[in-house]
Amino acid sequence: MGEDISSNELVTPWDRRCPGFFYSMISGTDISFMQRALDLADLARGRTSPNPTVGAVIVRDDDVIGEGYHRRAGADHAEVAAIRSAAGGVEGATIYVTLEPCCHTGRTGPCTEALIKAGIARVLIASLDPSAKVNGKGLRQLRDAGIEVEVLDGAVAARARAQNEAFRKHAVTGLPFVLFKSAMSLDGKIATATGDSRWISGEESRAVVHALRAEMDAIAVGCGTAAIDDPMLNCRLPGDYLQPLRIVFDSQANLDPRSKLVQTANDFRTLVFTAGNAPDERVAALERAGVEVSRTGGEGRVDVGEALAHLGSMDPPVMSVLLEGGPTLAASFVEAGLIDKVMMFVAPKLIGGESAKTPVEGRGFRLVGEAVPLKRLSHVSIGEDVLITAYTSEDEW
Repeated sequence: MGEDISSNELVTPWDRRCPGFFYSMISGTDISFMQRALDLADLARGRTSPNPTVGAVIVRDDDVIGEGYHRRAGADHAEVAAIRSAAGGVEGATIYVTLEPCCHTGRTGPCTEALIKAGIARVLIASLDPSAKVNGKGLRQLRDAGIEVEVLDGAVAARARAQNEAFRKHAVTGLPFVLFKSAMSLDGKIATATGDSRWISGEESRAVVHALRAEMDAIAVGCGTAAIDDPMLNCRLPGDYLQPLRIVFDSQANLDPRSKLVQTANDFRTLVFTAGNAPDERVAALERAGVEVSRTGGEGRVDVGEALAHLGSMDPPVMSVLLEGGPTLAASFVEAGLIDKVMMFVAPKLIGGESAKTPVEGRGFRLVGEAVPLKRLSHVSIGEDVLITAYTSEDEW
């Protein structure tokens, strides 16, 4: 049995459990239908920002009679899409939805009103919405309308939270979720002593990275990586993926006007963060080429914390940042405690060389005990490589 928690207080953004609602231990049937809803939500990864990804399945007498998912910002929310897909109406049915239904009007109407009007009798929810406009209010509206509401717990709930970890972090903190990705040899090198890095990881790993790029709001590199690799930092997968914001951390605005990033700035949105004392003429040249420039308060070095705050406050906000390179930029984020998740592709190669670069450089920590401990580790084989994924916190968003 689940736990019946009695309280009249709204859930706080830091509390995944909503007082006053029944938390089900969930049956095998519930798991099956919710997993289907989660699978549907996955179909829209990389397409819905700044909205969350949400899936919904409507069931009557253990038969699916409707299903849908939120395809993109401005389109029908998952609950409405599922209701509309049901040919014979949904009165008296149960809906499985991966995120707490919204109860406010944005680009679309409140999903709570749609569920009440449709005559849904029971709502099972995999995760709560910590944003200020929802935050338990959607559940209460449904309950006040006489609808049975259950919030699931366990593995499916954890999967639902992970599905929207960037949305959830931004809702709580106003800051983007930062994912640090790198590929290194087994002895911890990201390039040879001569700077060659093509290719450390295998083709399968690189395909995973391209898919990852398609899911992120922004991709960030340092000025060194921009100069050496001359990257495009765009999504080249087929489909209607949103193009990520391309970001360069470049304290003195040294980005080459002939680089691909600058030459394509009018086609793909590009933002350069500089220090407060970056030369005006270089900043102006970038802006004339179509590059957005934001000066941070630091003199001589970009303030990465201030940069994240700027990204989180943009309209629409940047909710996720893929940190791709290089080791100096990675060190700035590590030392500032601003990385949420790490994905490290480890290739079965030994490169060697005391001057060969490592994923994180900077000044480093003085003592091993001061190092950043990683939590919730997992690993999977990708071709000949091993992908290690970890978080910097034990707690989920």
